[in-house]
Amino acid sequence: MSDSDTNSRDTLPIERGFPIEQVNDLADREGRAKMYYRPLSTMHKWWARRLGSVFRAISLYSLVDDPSAVEIHSTDQENLNLSDFGDGDTEDIPTEDLARLIESVSLTEPDALWELYPKDVRVDGKTVLDPFMGGGTSLMEAIRFGAAVTGVDLNPVAWFISKKSLEAHEVDADELQQAFDDVRATVADELQSHYETTCPHDENHVADVVYALWVRKLDCTSCGETIPLFKDYRVANGRYEDDDKYNVYCPDCESVFLTDDYQTESVCTECGYEYIPANGPVSRGGNYGCPSCGLQYPIVDAIADGQSYAEDLYAIEYYCTECEDEGKDRATFKGFTAATEKDRTQFDRASEAWHSAEELDAYIPQSEIPEGAITAASGINGNDVFRHGYETWSDMFNDRQLYCLSTLLSAIDDVEDQTVKEYLLLAFSDSLMFQNNFALYNISGTKIEGIFRQNSYQPQVEYAENNVWGTRAGRGTFKNTWEKIVNAVEFAHQPTERYLEDGELKQTESFENPVGGEYTLHQGDVRDVELESEYDAIITDPPYYDNVVYSEVSDFFYVWQRLLLSDEYSCFTPETTPREESIVANPAIDKDGATFERELKQSFSRMRDVLKDDGVLTFTYRHSGIESWGTLLESLCDEGFDVTATYPISANLSEFVMGDELSFSVIVVARPMTDRDPISWAALRRQMYRTAQRTEEEIQEGQTISEGDISVVKLGRCFREYSKHHGKVHREGSVMSATDVVAGIYDIIAGDDGVSPDEIYLSLLSMGEPTFNDVNRLCRGTGVSPNDLQERAFFDTTDGFTLLRWHDEQRMAYLQAKAPDELSALERVQLLRYAADEETKLREESRELGVTGAMMDVASELADITGDETFRQILRD
Repeated sequence: MSDSDTNSRDTLPIERGFPIEQVNDLADREGRAKMYYRPLSTMHKWWARRLGSVFRAISLYSLVDDPSAVEIHSTDQENLNLSDFGDGDTEDIPTEDLARLIESVSLTEPDALWELYPKDVRVDGKTVLDPFMGGGTSLMEAIRFGAAVTGVDLNPVAWFISKKSLEAHEVDADELQQAFDDVRATVADELQSHYETTCPHDENHVADVVYALWVRKLDCTSCGETIPLFKDYRVANGRYEDDDKYNVYCPDCESVFLTDDYQTESVCTECGYEYIPANGPVSRGGNYGCPSCGLQYPIVDAIADGQSYAEDLYAIEYYCTECEDEGKDRATFKGFTAATEKDRTQFDRASEAWHSAEELDAYIPQSEIPEGAITAASGINGNDVFRHGYETWSDMFNDRQLYCLSTLLSAIDDVEDQTVKEYLLLAFSDSLMFQNNFALYNISGTKIEGIFRQNSYQPQVEYAENNVWGTRAGRGTFKNTWEKIVNAVEFAHQPTERYLEDGELKQTESFENPVGGEYTLHQGDVRDVELESEYDAIITDPPYYDNVVYSEVSDFFYVWQRLLLSDEYSCFTPETTPREESIVANPAIDKDGATFERELKQSFSRMRDVLKDDGVLTFTYRHSGIESWGTLLESLCDEGFDVTATYPISANLSEFVMGDELSFSVIVVARPMTDRDPISWAALRRQMYRTAQRTEEEIQEGQTISEGDISVVKLGRCFREYSKHHGKVHREGSVMSATDVVAGIYDIIAGDDGVSPDEIYLSLLSMGEPTFNDVNRLCRGTGVSPNDLQERAFFDTTDGFTLLRWHDEQRMAYLQAKAPDELSALERVQLLRYAADEETKLREESRELGVTGAMMDVASELADITGDETFRQILRD
């Protein structure tokens, strides 16, 4: 396509508008229940995985642009062409001309296409590329629109997960079930026999071990006493009728009993020992104390001195199916009990079986853990697994786990059908998150938590051992992980969609088309992989600096997967996943932020090479300030793109945001560049100012979103104006950098919308019980950061999040320290409110503040929000 054709191309719906409110509402719900919305995306762990509802919306607004190429398939409708609509009188399809509807998408009417979201929409002839496919979510959503998709990822684990996701619609569910039944018949009884305990309520009953709870031990370096490394002696919160109590462990007689308050003096019901369960030998900072001689010593130093952890099985969560089948109540058939010698002997039996079964060595990864940014201490992560005595991957599992896992993997290896075997392997691999000695017991939630609670490895001094095969209860067992695979395959054959209608969550009937079609997957670096065609759209979620070091976290799965895959796929031949080629900031391989930026820019260049001139690049990205935006904008523009829109995503931040900084996700839309003309900064600034004003007016005509969300949309519209002149914006005789322009755009947006720290505080105050997430949301794109608010003593995070009021000591100390002429209208009113309750000199001095119109407005708003009429009265006195 020629430059003139590029300049005259049609805009896409996603450039003109996007249903921010609807997408975020739906995505927020999906983020809390992913397995019900997108079973395919929960088959196996992948990090920072974006939500399917977000990518479905992106695909809808990026691909549906030509009415003649789009069909809607429905279980109760004939196949209908979009251009045929207008004469119809159907119940669930809009009657207006949908061809015109596509063109009506705008900031004022962003949801014009939203009615198609829950429809089985197919677009003819579209090709989509994801150069950083990860777990394959974008590919699964694009292929549901009938697009031919291509995915690329350097990581073999990501490639394997995406492969199994896109193959799922081709798999016979009965064959899967038969293979699982064969494995169960071969090993289930043997595995379950190692997780049995005596029912504490009926010694004739054999109960299942749901979780075995372990504590590690070290010797005192002074007197030699062996010390169990408890942080405290809680086992779990009480449940059912005892949900106001705590299960605690007695360090004297080793029993487990219920107490009303673990933070005060408790008396063991078995031996009468008096102690405070909250006070364990391990203190903050990783020191352990000796109860005999009082020595405090760092745990990692004891390991460095030559000690190795010993371990003690101290408690069990049991589930007695026999009691349940007899109709006994929940507190009887499921609960906690102290580990017995019989339980420890049972573990020893499994340990002996492991050490005597040499044939199982082939089903355990024997390689050493490579040193990296998250396995050794670094600027990314302070957890050094080597300082805790870990050397090989097998060190992450105890003997019973090694025996049971290798026995199970051996049985999976005996499955003849390679495709079916790989789904069993996928379930096995995913369950490993909960089958290792980095897993811990969630005391409040009374459940196990897997190894990747954060994007790193965190050695534990107390850990939870899971039941490998599984019982009627529990999380992360092979049995219930397999159920996720089955659900995913069923979804792939008959996908549905959940959507909101008048605030009510609904689910469609099964779509006519499965989650499948034409796809190509490449394991490799997008900068080097041979891609055969030009794509209509690139939809992706690129890496972000050092947020996730994918190679190092995925090694945990890779070293197990390769045991069964190395003979099938060459990418599983090396001992670890590729590291040097990864586009990520990783100090372990001397890759800093600048290196990441350079390599990401190279990937943008490759994307431009394979994208059609009228194509679109749409990706999600983490926003964190002017420098980040400036670098990204410059990289895109340098490599032949114009940024044409940005939209905020507020849902599922916990997946990828760490720390308290203002950070959120943004959808970035870019098109191949148009002609670029020189312009003065003064002229461009005026254009962007008008654009920002017009953008806000259009949004407010048809949407109800926060000021912060509006600012992000305005940011994208200003980027669009700048992209037309990238590299040719002149100020005082020099060309401005993209970062300098972004800083100017921030000023424009902040000045245009007038959002101040005081206004954000008033918004928080009106919420009743705001959270730090609300602070992030309201600050978004305003030029005000959470740090700005905290420095102004608007909130405190010492013990959770607390919004500070006029009567709070910290807030008042800040106000009283300011000179009168530095006080804002809000600050003056709060000082006057405080003075109204004080018979002191402060009350007299406060009268000198005077009264302004702005103060009267603020006082009235405070009175309305808080119901405290004194705010109004103090300005009348």
